[in-house]
Amino acid sequence: MYLTKERIQELTAKFGKTATDTGAAEVQVALFTERINHLTEHLKVNRKDYSTQRALQMLVGKRRKLLDFIKEHDIARYRVMLDELNLRK
Repeated sequence: MYLTKERIQELTAKFGKTATDTGAAEVQVALFTERINHLTEHLKVNRKDYSTQRALQMLVGKRRKLLDFIKEHDIARYRVMLDELNLRK
């Protein structure tokens, strides 16, 4: 499994308000980013895997919506998220 319990706990501790706050928008964005990176690597090898391609596009859309939510509520948190996750906007 590419996303282990330890990695999830690490991301939750880094981006969440508490160590067990997996529902925070920042934590969700971080988890989506991990999954997106994994699926991107998979698609580099398996170009014709269209179901994975669709799943990747849906994840990118979900992450975009959450980032827009963070941007509307607190622009400073949004900028920190972009820097720490190496996202471009």
